[in-house]
Amino acid sequence: MRLVAALTTALLLGMAGPAAATTTHRDSCAGDLLFCENFERLPTGGPSTLDWGVDTRNGTLSVERARRGKVLHLHTVGNGRAFLRVDDFAAPGNRFYGRLRLRVDAFPTAPDWAHFTLVEATGSGSAEVVRPIGGQYAPTVPGTFWGVGADGGPTGDWTNWRESAPVTEDAWQCFEWALDPAGNRVSVWIDGVANPELTASTTEHGGNAVPFVLPAVDTVKIGWQLYQAGPTPSQFDLWMDDIALSTHRLGC
Repeated sequence: MRLVAALTTALLLGMAGPAAATTTHRDSCAGDLLFCENFERLPTGGPSTLDWGVDTRNGTLSVERARRGKVLHLHTVGNGRAFLRVDDFAAPGNRFYGRLRLRVDAFPTAPDWAHFTLVEATGSGSAEVVRPIGGQYAPTVPGTFWGVGADGGPTGDWTNWRESAPVTEDAWQCFEWALDPAGNRVSVWIDGVANPELTASTTEHGGNAVPFVLPAVDTVKIGWQLYQAGPTPSQFDLWMDDIALSTHRLGC
């Protein structure tokens, strides 16, 4: 019976195909990647590595042990920021994918229109600060939602939150994004599911008349920043794991 059960399980897994495959924590940095960090090799405490830098204001980053292995704990006070920073980044043809596993203890519920971002890409050739993962508290619903992934420069997309993409608190989720200079497109997946309503492109960027143009990305920051003072809650805690940048989509 055990043999039959094992064969049945193997058959079902085979039928599920690549979409059902998941990456285990310890091999999440396997393969030819542009950047990867799963924190397993780092000591606990303040980050100690030459592979990436830190950008903080009223915030801290620390490596902790968790049930899933080691993770990065980010803590900010008020409208502080805490980012892992990848400098001297270069993707072939300026086209790349990102992946991040994330758990946020609580999102802001005040002040009205509180805006937060978790991924930021900048570079030369464009004034845009591209923030593919971010969102906003909307008091008119009310609720907190993920928003369209273009932000700095002329776009103003941070106001383009989507009711179809509500945030989830205190649960691990997988976020993926892609930046593609063909059409200046920014794409987002949440837990492996495409979210086309969060897409930005040359002409799809909050209705702004000025075309959206991706920079030649040389810096990627991954972490947390809130932009309004006096938020509720007054401090934020989140945990990140299996951060990767690649020339191809990695999946969850």
